Amino acid sequence: MFVPTVHAGPLAKVPYDLRHAVVSTWLNGGVPPTQVAAWAGHSVEVLLKIYAKCLDGGQAAAQQRIQAALGH
Repeated sequence: MFVPTVHAGPLAKVPYDLRHAVVSTWLNGGVPPTQVAAWAGHSVEVLLKIYAKCLDGGQAAAQQRIQAALGH
C-alpha cells in the first residue's frame, strides 16, 4: 500500500513500472543476476529474457573485471 501522496502521483499508476525500474537498477548496478532473480521471484532464465535489454554499458565493466581477475 502506498502512502496517499505516492498513491496520487504518477509512480503509482503502473506499479509494474516501479518493479521493472528497481530490477533494472539492480542489474545495471552490478548485482549478480542470480541474486536479482531471487529478490524478484524469477528464475535467472526468465529474468534475463525480460530484463536483458535494459542492461547497458556492461561490456566495459565486465572486461575490467576479467582483467582484474587475471591480475592485469
